[in-house]
Amino acid sequence: MELHWRKSSFSADTGSCIEVAERDGWVFLREGDDPDVVVRTTRRKLRAFLEGAKAGEFDHFAT
Repeated sequence: MELHWRKSSFSADTGSCIEVAERDGWVFLREGDDPDVVVRTTRRKLRAFLEGAKAGEFDHFAT
């Protein structure tokens, strides 16, 4: 399955970026430096994760 990958214009000048694609109701994420590893999720779950990250829900994982 071929996906149309997009990345933020903010990461255009750096090697580190997350690329995003959508197809058939799924959201796919990959690291630009390692495009063979792809994570699949739904829009709802991705939104919940991003809202949690912004709210600091995962800060306890940082060392």
